[in-house]
Amino acid sequence: MKVTRRTTLRLGAGTAAALAMPASLHLALAQDRSSDRYPTDGGEIVVYPIAHASIVLEVPGMVIYVDPVGEADAYEGLPPPDLVLITHEHGDHFSPDTLDVTVSAQSQFITNPSVYEKLSEDYRARATAMKNGDTTEVRDVQIEAIPAYNMTEDRLQYHPKGRDNGYVLTIDGRRVYIAGDTEDTPEMRALRNIDVAFIPMNLPYTMDIDQAASAVIEFKPANVYPYHYRGSDVEAFAAKVREGAPEVNVILGPWYG
Repeated sequence: MKVTRRTTLRLGAGTAAALAMPASLHLALAQDRSSDRYPTDGGEIVVYPIAHASIVLEVPGMVIYVDPVGEADAYEGLPPPDLVLITHEHGDHFSPDTLDVTVSAQSQFITNPSVYEKLSEDYRARATAMKNGDTTEVRDVQIEAIPAYNMTEDRLQYHPKGRDNGYVLTIDGRRVYIAGDTEDTPEMRALRNIDVAFIPMNLPYTMDIDQAASAVIEFKPANVYPYHYRGSDVEAFAAKVREGAPEVNVILGPWYG
């Protein structure tokens, strides 16, 4: 297993030209911004860690914001979203104030049903509520809502079963799993052929590093990002994955500064 540590890269205009990236990314590359790129059948998936549980994905033909929270400057230099995915209603995943300063008039939304009811009238008119197990498609990206919930007795109140979503996105033959807030559920463990996964690990709200590593060893994503891990030992998580599934690439992104 390779462990990759990502730091913020300063990419100037000359670097952007050399990389020959799409025009929509030129401004982003001129900012202090960390990103990773994964090839697809029709282009590439670009991953921008923002903070904690917030992610920006640029995929062929679309920009996706996942659980955007925080100040507008956290998204400075990135294109506005074509699609916003929201996993659940907690304030570190759903922020109406952040939506107001980041989305455009054309942005669409996919949420779980409880967040859908909390959206403004304008946003709700452009939103789709997905229950666990639902599937849909947006601009050739297939989206499946994966159950996200707690199973441990003293954590059940945080994320009750049936309310919150994770998402699997199928993008030009590649599969991306965004777990949201969850423990190592049977639904997570049953996943297969995941190219990029984002897995939470912090107590008491999600799971510990042992649960997270055990799940990753079972479903074996090609690449995994620990995220939503404030206070957790991600180096220890990486070592556990290294021991149990050396073929999995663990990426330690700059989620906390």
